[in-house]
Amino acid sequence: MFGCSPKVVSYTQDKSIHSETGIPDYSQLDYWAAHPNKVDPSDSVPRPLKNTIKEKKVDVFFIHPTTFLEDREYGINNAKIDNDTINYKTDYTSILYQASVFNEEAQIYAPRYRQAHISMYFERDSAKKYNAFNLAYEDVRNAFIYYLEHENKGRPIVIASHSQGTTHSTRLIKEFFDGKPLGKQFVCGYLIGMPVKKNQYETIEVCKDSSSTGCFVSWRTYREDFSSEIINRSDTTIAVVNPIIWRSTNEIVTRDLQQGAVLYNFNKIYTHTQGAQAEGNALWVPHPKFPGSFLYRAKNYHSGDINLFYLDIRKDISRRIEFYLKK
Repeated sequence: MFGCSPKVVSYTQDKSIHSETGIPDYSQLDYWAAHPNKVDPSDSVPRPLKNTIKEKKVDVFFIHPTTFLEDREYGINNAKIDNDTINYKTDYTSILYQASVFNEEAQIYAPRYRQAHISMYFERDSAKKYNAFNLAYEDVRNAFIYYLEHENKGRPIVIASHSQGTTHSTRLIKEFFDGKPLGKQFVCGYLIGMPVKKNQYETIEVCKDSSSTGCFVSWRTYREDFSSEIINRSDTTIAVVNPIIWRSTNEIVTRDLQQGAVLYNFNKIYTHTQGAQAEGNALWVPHPKFPGSFLYRAKNYHSGDINLFYLDIRKDISRRIEFYLKK
């Protein structure tokens, strides 16, 4: 539904990535889907917002979601780092439609990594599942270490992610920020599209409002009439922040307060597409209103977790950066 068209912006693609070992070398720009020293889709800005680019005051380390979705050879549980089809899909879906939301006041770093195949989330063999996700995390971890040692130079850091990216970002924050000296540079975590427990960390809490820093926000989006034993309104252990008002209260927020969504057309912003309510372990929204939306019948809006609130997130990250720098 959201963020699927690669036709909006045209970029020169990376040269074919090649590694003798298959292990990404993060000193090479080819192993980054987004990086300040290359032109990539994260630099894109929807046309109505073209005049709002500001000084890049912080770094965003963005971990993209699963784009290894197709059938694969038996036993191949992780994407090859030089798979051009997967990398293209990553760049023109997640990097264009998700990572770009943070580019107004931030430099964006998004590593390519040997992501686990989507089927690994449903794998019954626990060892196989662990090995697939652990390999992916090791790439993300190595990229982050390279970034810290060669790129960061003491700048404030935002960790942002979606879906499988959040599987890895929750672990990354635990290892590098929670109760660690690097926590002083932690602006915020946008851990979207996966359940993150409220007590996930010892020293990092769920953000209380849009002025909070050193905290994290998280949500998963479903239509208000979605029904599931797992996704429900009674589980209060999961962090759910409403990205329209940036609070965890369960008040029903009407669509007139929603800032703007970016859907199929990257250069079009749709305002007041839906309201939202944070309740239980999910974010609940009414059927979104946009041209042709009456044809859309799905009730799981996972693919739109970021796109449905594109402008809301864009404004929020600017606020948090301002409050962080004042502190």
